[in-house]
Amino acid sequence: MRGYKFLGRKPFPQCILRSRRLFGMTKKTPSSSYSIQSLYDLCKNTFTPSGPPPPHSQAIQKLSSVLDTIGLDDVGLKEENLEDDRGHGLFGVNLFNRVDRWAQPITYVDIHESDSFTMCIFCFPTSAVIPLHDHPGMTVLSKVLYGSMHVKGYDWVEPTRIQKSKGTPHSSVRLAKLAVDKVLTVPCGTSVLYPNSGGNLHCFTAITPCAVLDILAPPYLESAGRKCTYYHDYPYSSFAAGIGDNIEGKDEDYAWLAEIRTPDDLYMRSGRYTGPRIQT
Repeated sequence: MRGYKFLGRKPFPQCILRSRRLFGMTKKTPSSSYSIQSLYDLCKNTFTPSGPPPPHSQAIQKLSSVLDTIGLDDVGLKEENLEDDRGHGLFGVNLFNRVDRWAQPITYVDIHESDSFTMCIFCFPTSAVIPLHDHPGMTVLSKVLYGSMHVKGYDWVEPTRIQKSKGTPHSSVRLAKLAVDKVLTVPCGTSVLYPNSGGNLHCFTAITPCAVLDILAPPYLESAGRKCTYYHDYPYSSFAAGIGDNIEGKDEDYAWLAEIRTPDDLYMRSGRYTGPRIQT
């Protein structure tokens, strides 16, 4: 399950990766089967296991156009399956189950994975977060299927700028520039990030229950140098002393990123895909 492990450096415990039938048995119409099959076929003809350089812009535009047409029915997802029981307030539920209520996991659903690309869905309860992480040498297309989420993304500043980080648990930090900082609410278009642009290092925060369909090309593979790394971002002013003022734009457009261990509170579990079957 390569598409699952990419969010951590070691497999999740089985108690966290328990399966949940999150996808309802929606009626698979010919149009919905055609949509997800067309997306798969186009990915198969576009991506290769080698990764960079990314596909030509026309190929990405074509993929984005197809992805823009994908909706809940096309992947067998029902809107009511995404509802959670948040919103009770801190004292609105029994104190003994309060932690469980507020620690609901993100659900990962694998649609397809190969050496060239992965198609998957992340289903978020309200306030759930996928922390800041990178996609080395990868192109990623994301389409929000339901709800609303905040996306914040950075790209590395080149040439590389590294500072020692005194007073923090990190030995050094690296300068990155803010590329994306926005809320995506359905209906919205497909977002694309590239190996060196578009917010290759990003984090997601669910504003409401939501789901996002991702295409990662090529998939994470540590042996090929595509290892998922997590980061903590510090304001530019935290370590700016002594490096000069030769940055373009405002200080708020930059941040220092420090590599961190896989967060212990990244709580995820697997879900079963029951949408239209893909002919591979």
